[in-house]
Amino acid sequence: MLAAYAVQVEHSRGRRFPEPQHPYRNDFQRDRDRVIHARAFRRLEDKTQVFTRRYSDHFRNRLTHTIEVAQISRTVAGALGLNVDLAEALALVHDLGHPPFGHAGEKALDSVMRAHGLFFDHNLHALRIVEDFEQRYAAFRGLNLTFEVREGIIKHSRDYDAAKHPELAEYLLDQRPPLEAQLIDLTDEIGYNTADLDDGYEAHLLTLDQVRAGVPVFEYFFRQAEQTYPDAAEKLKFNEALKGIFNRLAGDLITNTQARLQQAGTATLADIRLHKERLAAFSAEVEADRKQIKNFLYENLYYSPSLAGEKDDAERIVTELFTYWMTTPSALPHYYQEKAGQDSLPRVVCDYIAGMTDHFIIEQYEKYCGGKGFKHRGHR
Repeated sequence: MLAAYAVQVEHSRGRRFPEPQHPYRNDFQRDRDRVIHARAFRRLEDKTQVFTRRYSDHFRNRLTHTIEVAQISRTVAGALGLNVDLAEALALVHDLGHPPFGHAGEKALDSVMRAHGLFFDHNLHALRIVEDFEQRYAAFRGLNLTFEVREGIIKHSRDYDAAKHPELAEYLLDQRPPLEAQLIDLTDEIGYNTADLDDGYEAHLLTLDQVRAGVPVFEYFFRQAEQTYPDAAEKLKFNEALKGIFNRLAGDLITNTQARLQQAGTATLADIRLHKERLAAFSAEVEADRKQIKNFLYENLYYSPSLAGEKDDAERIVTELFTYWMTTPSALPHYYQEKAGQDSLPRVVCDYIAGMTDHFIIEQYEKYCGGKGFKHRGHR
């Protein structure tokens, strides 16, 4: 039984191109399956989540991160009586628009686009992927996903100004997204905050003492692990502390969202959409924990001197390749040359680069720019 404020698949606003109902899968289940079978989804396996594989094989990539977020999202959505199929589809598609090299690649791509009066937004790029770039069906371009999944792609993590984005008018920009979409940005945070502590420790970029001193909530659960398992290996105690953080974040998201729904008097999906703010949220106490973890990761891991060289390499590769194809569009694949006749060249080059895996963009850089892709190689 779904809560009254959940999205009912029977009340979906439907697909851009109507299709007959499937005999044994509902529309959100079909959307989930279409995302999983998309080429762009497979490419996530060779896209950096935060750190390139050149530093360590232990790091999550975009695909493993996405699977973890889908698991968290299903659990939280189920506990709140929401539509688990929709939440899962949104979690699986939420990172589809990310370029190679993680945030360094995204930063570089946005920078070169702004020089042409444009910008790069991975949510909007994901919408372009599912609406146009994926070509699997004879009847239509794209994946022909339901309105609710397309809406969640662009609105799960931010609100867009209708005046600045008239092309998104159909997506109810003056309203909040359903709770199934609101959850994704928060389950994403649960996933990467705990995973990045784990990856950083496994790769010896973070020490146990650093994490204990810099993350009070970790220290609290690590002390519990020491008392409960005094003879366990350090790494196992570390894992127990991470499990404690994970459960605290996920559990609080469930209970605090329930409390906010009750306080707001929300009874229907319309109430969720028309509320003045998003209702899915951590409590003030746990939000403070989340911010502490995130600040610690930025200060000690994401901007670690050990990773600076690789981030510089990533930005250089994206910037120089973009410049090359802007000045030599005849070197683009034939399909993208044709696209340049319909769209602006900067957008076409951006789309081409954004779709690449880490491995492929390095190959292209060494082929066309004549230099070594990564000059800085991390330790294994």
